[in-house]
Amino acid sequence: MSVDVRRSQPLADEVKDELSVSVLKGRLPSAAIVSCFLLGVVALLAAAAPAIAPYDIADQSLLTRLRAPVFAGGTTEYLLGTDHLGRDVLSRLLLATRTTLLIAGAGVLVGVVTGTISGLISGTLGGWIDQSFMAVVDAQAAVPVTLVALTAVALAGTHPLVLVLIVGLSDYYKYARVVRGQVLALKGRSFIEAARCSGASPWRIALRHILPNTFSPVIVLASLSFAEIVVLESSLSFLGVGVQPPNVSLGSLLGEARNYLITTSWLAIFPCVVIVAITLAASMIGDWLRDSLDPRSRA
Repeated sequence: MSVDVRRSQPLADEVKDELSVSVLKGRLPSAAIVSCFLLGVVALLAAAAPAIAPYDIADQSLLTRLRAPVFAGGTTEYLLGTDHLGRDVLSRLLLATRTTLLIAGAGVLVGVVTGTISGLISGTLGGWIDQSFMAVVDAQAAVPVTLVALTAVALAGTHPLVLVLIVGLSDYYKYARVVRGQVLALKGRSFIEAARCSGASPWRIALRHILPNTFSPVIVLASLSFAEIVVLESSLSFLGVGVQPPNVSLGSLLGEARNYLITTSWLAIFPCVVIVAITLAASMIGDWLRDSLDPRSRA
């Protein structure tokens, strides 16, 4: 009894793909669901922070300074205790999370828009324009991001809008490289050649046929970059060049708590836990998106 190898091979490949997808659905979505839930809860609490915060973040009372949280012997009046000026830690943590998420989200949006436009123009036009764009990208990638951000803040100030532009543009080169690579890879595909032969202009081809095919890698990169921007903003605020009083962010909470690590360690533990939760959830969602949207990861 003979077996047609040519007919059995596609069947074997199909079974292999189904097994790979089943493994993907059996493992990754569980972690992705937990990550989405965790990030969603944090975002919901941050969004509702002005309404649910028990105290104003600027209210001070030196008579109640450095109160312990409720699980460490404190009272229910201050669930997470108070800081060195008697301000409610829970209220400040909620507002700080809101500020950090807003800056990180806006920064990712700035990076996606500027990087995608740069990569699309560079890959479409080619020639000296492509070389100029890539020279700028390579120069920025060669310099540490924190050093660039510190220099930019020193020159432009610490306004929240300036901070958003700084953290957003610090990652734009990653999107530019990815989009440019996608443009160069797609320019020789048959559907692009068909569109070109039908009389479509280069920019119509770029916007209608190439740009939609760059969305998947850009989305994955944005989810992974979100965690990096959260850490970058927290680092800048921790160093005192990020969010300035009376506003508060997770990094500024850490900066205020560093002088009290021995006596009142919870002042630093709470923002650290939130930063780790946000970055871990965003990274796991990014990994899941990468494995789900990249067909090669299922082979």
